[in-house]
Amino acid sequence: MGLIHEIDYGTPASKAEKQVTLTVDGFEVTVPEGTSVMRASMEAGIQIPKLCATDMVDAFGSCRLCLVEIEGRNGTPSSCTTPVAPGMVVHTQTGRLKDIRRGVMELYISDHPLDCLTCAANGDCELQDMAGAVGLRDVRYGYEGDNHVFAKDRTDGADNFRWMPKDESNPYFTYDPSKCIVCSRCVRACEEVQGTFALTIEGRGFESRVSPGMHQDFLSSECVSCGACVQACPTATLTEKSVIEIGQPEHSVVTTCAYCGVGCSFKAEMRGDELVRMVPWKDGKANRGHSCVKGRFAWGYATHKERILNPMVREKITDPWREVSWEEAFAHIASEFRRIQYQYGRGSIGGITSSRCTNEETYIVQKLIRQGFGNNNVDTCARVCHSPTGYGLGQTYGTSAGTQDFDSVEHSDVIVVIGANPSAAHPVFASRMKKRIRQGAKLIVLDPRVTETVDSVHAKATHHLPLRPGTNVAVVTALAHVIVTEGLFNEAFIRERCDWSEFEDYASFVADESNSPEVVGKLAGVDPETIRAAARLYATGGNGAIYYGLGVTEHSQGSTTVMGIANLAMLTGNIGRPGVGVNPLRGQNNVQGSCDMGSFPHELPGYRHVSGDAVRDIYEALWGVKLDNEPGLRIPNMLDAAVEGSFKGIYIQGEDILQSDPDTKHVSAGLAAMECVVVHDLFLNETANYAHVFLPGSTFLEKDGTFTNAERRINRVRKVMAPRNGYADWEVTQKLAQAMGLDWNYTHPSQIMDEIAQTTPSFQNVSYALLDEKGSVQWPCNEKAPEGTPIMHVGGFVRGKGKFIRTEYVATDEKTGPRFPLLLTTGRILSQYNVGAQTRRTENVIWHDQDVLEIHPHDAEQRGVRDGDWVRLTSRAGETTLRAQITDRVSPGVVYTTFHHPDTQANVITTDFSDWATNCPEYKVTAVQVGPSNGPSEWQEEYEELSRQSRRIAGRLEAAE
Repeated sequence: MGLIHEIDYGTPASKAEKQVTLTVDGFEVTVPEGTSVMRASMEAGIQIPKLCATDMVDAFGSCRLCLVEIEGRNGTPSSCTTPVAPGMVVHTQTGRLKDIRRGVMELYISDHPLDCLTCAANGDCELQDMAGAVGLRDVRYGYEGDNHVFAKDRTDGADNFRWMPKDESNPYFTYDPSKCIVCSRCVRACEEVQGTFALTIEGRGFESRVSPGMHQDFLSSECVSCGACVQACPTATLTEKSVIEIGQPEHSVVTTCAYCGVGCSFKAEMRGDELVRMVPWKDGKANRGHSCVKGRFAWGYATHKERILNPMVREKITDPWREVSWEEAFAHIASEFRRIQYQYGRGSIGGITSSRCTNEETYIVQKLIRQGFGNNNVDTCARVCHSPTGYGLGQTYGTSAGTQDFDSVEHSDVIVVIGANPSAAHPVFASRMKKRIRQGAKLIVLDPRVTETVDSVHAKATHHLPLRPGTNVAVVTALAHVIVTEGLFNEAFIRERCDWSEFEDYASFVADESNSPEVVGKLAGVDPETIRAAARLYATGGNGAIYYGLGVTEHSQGSTTVMGIANLAMLTGNIGRPGVGVNPLRGQNNVQGSCDMGSFPHELPGYRHVSGDAVRDIYEALWGVKLDNEPGLRIPNMLDAAVEGSFKGIYIQGEDILQSDPDTKHVSAGLAAMECVVVHDLFLNETANYAHVFLPGSTFLEKDGTFTNAERRINRVRKVMAPRNGYADWEVTQKLAQAMGLDWNYTHPSQIMDEIAQTTPSFQNVSYALLDEKGSVQWPCNEKAPEGTPIMHVGGFVRGKGKFIRTEYVATDEKTGPRFPLLLTTGRILSQYNVGAQTRRTENVIWHDQDVLEIHPHDAEQRGVRDGDWVRLTSRAGETTLRAQITDRVSPGVVYTTFHHPDTQANVITTDFSDWATNCPEYKVTAVQVGPSNGPSEWQEEYEELSRQSRRIAGRLEAAE
């Protein structure tokens, strides 16, 4: 075991098909046309010294170390900026080149601190490496002249105005100006890879230095702490504070981030069993070597002091917790669950799987419920965010997932983003998307807010449709109206790939005047001409790709909107090739996987209905039990049944339903009515306030398994340290199953994946051996596609013919009126994640320490609200208080907040309205009123006291927060 060293070829790979052969130092090498001489040399195994070049950014040619001689050409061109040519003869090591390189390196070293032995980058410093590579043995230019190295002048002791102190403002990395060699790699990474353009080189000549802004430090600048600059820096100028504190890592393991649905691959770099840093892995096919602040830096929650490491039990939720052994905890749960089923019936208990846990862990939780509990009472948070995706795409295309891989966006000409803000929620994908926009692609955004995706540096939306929350279906249908009535649809594609009679029926429906932009525009608050222009651009602008998020699915008509989006892609023929498609941006790391693994009460793994005899036969033969052929209860049904008295026990793995599910009062009432609530998690979360048993969970760093990201990519999760609680989550579930009398004997998660592959057609060819060989694969991965399927529906739709479905607009039952005249919609922010259980226990709170309410200046003035005031947010369901932020990012009549902090609890406000097809809650449309407040609501005060009481642990001097 050692550090995984990735080869840096100096410049990006050329994608040209034509090959060119040249000679480097006597060795022939053949590379694609457009490849740099530097990269060609590396392909031949010859490393040319370099400082400003790295293969994550385009060539720059500023350091002058990579000079070469080319026969037949004058001078010494830089190898990074010189493209190869047929028959070219290159010399990388001549006496002339050696002298030049040593001279250049002398100049660098003359203005650089020579504190290598005590420098945090010692052993991982390219300047140090290159000084050795060029044979530098002496520096003729002493420190007596101008330098940036010392705070005091070396001759007279006066303050050195050229010296700048370190910038320690960012919680995760340090900026030391004295070590900057002005290679511009950080600036270029910020521009080309991340797309934030936060860094620049200020000053000229000897005064040049990297700067995060005009007299700003890193924290107060536009820097989003993605880490690209730190990763690109060849010296100790930008260094992770964890490296400074712990030292250089000595071994690394490739694993997958456990935050959002992008599914970034990282090298977890370790010193012993201590994690030093997470470095994005260049071979990761979802992220291609990039990262965001969460995956790169916000992993400290794994060792946070509030983490619970021992099982705990209590008789009543008003009692303090009592720490017990694992054996006692499992025995207690098994006894209680058996008692409850004997007393109230087989259907009186159920479970919730986690979209944060691995595929293997999710699979065995639903297996425990079906095989051990004897019912189908299993649900997941994935249903409360993206179940309309499964239903809508299943009905129209025949599969329940996105159609493309993330690489596809590089081929898009028109990108439509609906109800999503990738810049905040899926930042690594957003960086790739914005790069494509900077190259010339057009962007259309449908969102009630002017998000960072609508208006960012050098990547602005061509059209923004600020639609009124709840009118998605009407606006999407209006886009189709324009495409159909103006004859912009792709008739050849429709005749070949879809049912023409169904298209004719759909076309007659959308062509009706009631679906015109002029009618819909008034309803949705969008200029009709903007709707028409957006429709024309999508239909005629080349490869058109649609990406959507929770702003589509979390509506009473979420499934209808997904079908409308699918209709748009079929209308224009934008399906089945690179650069097009319909792509849901999944919220959590394994939302896709938890759906795939059969976490719904009506579906077994692979989206097969429980009523299907042939499907049940597979599992009955393997598990040795008779399976229920009736769908079980969804989460809201479980809570309803609990209040009614027929549902009494639940096993909740890795979900905080009290904070994440709608209508918090209904959730708390349901949990309070149960007799045995088992919470399996990292921390005493909000749901644990109502728990009777707490089973400590393990982080993604402490387990083996797989996650499936938003592009259907199955990525390996690898254990980098022993579980601090003693067991990985799959082991905890297995031991619970054994306590309930099930004969489970898995010794490694790979065996669970083998069972998944044995029983689930889309995973038929998936194995850990294949994933280790290929890095990752995208399902379906079976006999037809043994190495996976990057792009779906290439030759035809999975269901056969694509199905056009009418999308009637039905207004939500949640109406504004005199009492509640505003519409509340919710979302996420870059630095925090979901309910905040992980990110709130990291330094990320420095950027977002509370949820705030965005309100338009007009609405604020009417209510006497000033920026920063406490306001009371009231709906028909409840009320809470939070601070106001006055901004024109929201339209008049619309307010917006995030849901990352439990002391705000935005879901106290949201109602229990839900999607007609899947019960997905309508988080995005709540009628509210806003008014001044002088403190917390009554509910907040009661909840704070409940939380304090419920987190008491017997034998400890003080309870965790």
